[in-house]
Amino acid sequence: MSFSGHVPRKRFGQHWLKDASVLDKIVTAAELENGDRVLEIGPGRGVLSEKLVKSKASLVHGVELDRDLINGLKKRFANESKFTLKEGDALSVPLIPPDGIPANKVVANIPYNITGPLIERLVGRLGRPAEINYQRLVLLVQKEFAQRILSLPGHSTFSAMSVKIQLLARCRSVCEVLPKSFSPPPKVNSQVIVLEPLALKDRLDFKLESNVEVLVRTAFLSRRKKLRNTLAGICPIDELENLAKLQGISLDQRPQELSPMIWVELAKRLDKHEIFKRK
Repeated sequence: MSFSGHVPRKRFGQHWLKDASVLDKIVTAAELENGDRVLEIGPGRGVLSEKLVKSKASLVHGVELDRDLINGLKKRFANESKFTLKEGDALSVPLIPPDGIPANKVVANIPYNITGPLIERLVGRLGRPAEINYQRLVLLVQKEFAQRILSLPGHSTFSAMSVKIQLLARCRSVCEVLPKSFSPPPKVNSQVIVLEPLALKDRLDFKLESNVEVLVRTAFLSRRKKLRNTLAGICPIDELENLAKLQGISLDQRPQELSPMIWVELAKRLDKHEIFKRK
């Protein structure tokens, strides 16, 4: 293999994970078994890829944007029939391996600058399925982003994203990763998380999901304001008061204090209002 002369590129968010213990935790969290097919976003120089190739997985398909890394990866895995590679942007290129059979698991050290849109592509969004229903995603992301996904109601980091992702997938943390675990070290801490997207049969009705999306987006635009103010434009205040009583909440609460399922119940009861017809 040869990556001589290649310098990590800031515009690609390149920070090579070098901590063997973290690499092992990522592979362990993927729970790879015979027959598993892995999609790796941004294999870089192939350190994690090598561990994945040596696992029980039957295929590891990498998608790498930096063309200067492609030849090095091809050389490194020239004798590995279970490793395939696609050059391109993971936000836009097809993610299916050359044999046309989708991966069922994703492992990725995600560039921080594309984390949001990439997770949306991999997990889907409320009211819309993902292109591929992956069983498990093991992702290394910026700690701040991980906290927004994993946060519980009432925490300062609980956000619209928390509500949406938690309605789409089961989420948990694996470990925190310090800057010194990378070369070059980033300026922020990172975290490994696991997302297990819900099967389509276990998701809410797509129309209801879309209503939740609209409601949550509206409410969290002013997260510091009380619900009576953030939701006032949706329906008359007396109706909001009645709904609040039914759900056991107060309109003096703020958006980040309500659980995902409370938002679901509110969306169900507010379905008739004009805001949901305009989405």
